[in-house]
Amino acid sequence: MQRRGFALLPLVLAVLAVAEVALFVTVAHAIGGGWALLLLAAFSITGMALLRREGIRGWRAFRAAAESGRPPGPEVSNSLAGLGGALLLAMPGFLTAVIGLVLLLPPGRTLARRGIERFTERQVGAAVAGDFFGPRRVKVRRGEPVGDPVVVVPEQPDAVRAPAGAIEGEVIEGEVLR
Repeated sequence: MQRRGFALLPLVLAVLAVAEVALFVTVAHAIGGGWALLLLAAFSITGMALLRREGIRGWRAFRAAAESGRPPGPEVSNSLAGLGGALLLAMPGFLTAVIGLVLLLPPGRTLARRGIERFTERQVGAAVAGDFFGPRRVKVRRGEPVGDPVVVVPEQPDAVRAPAGAIEGEVIEGEVLR
């Protein structure tokens, strides 16, 4: 799956370049070429300044979480979203600048942070993600098991056999504490 993503990268970058040029021509036609270049320069300079600020803020938040014994994951994912937004803002182009601004604003940053957390959880597993991000919200279904029951050996927490199927019934929301 990841190889397919890397194989599509040249195509995505080519489409992005064409979209950026078309958007620049549109903006230059609307406000003038000089103003469009000045606006791009302002976006890039702002993005470079924000890169430094977001990096320092993310490092301080990570250290504070680690020193207080809290899971550092939320701070790291928030910092990654901010750094990504600042990097996109620093890149020359109106499309990347708009996406960068969306990632820097609180609603966009929250969505990006949740996406980063979900991606991390899929890559490293729920147990490691729970240690990294803290307790996770889960949905538990009450009812009769459709497949084999889950078997947990208390002396060996890693020795868990997963169920073969889903459990049918009502949904109960909760948190996994450990």
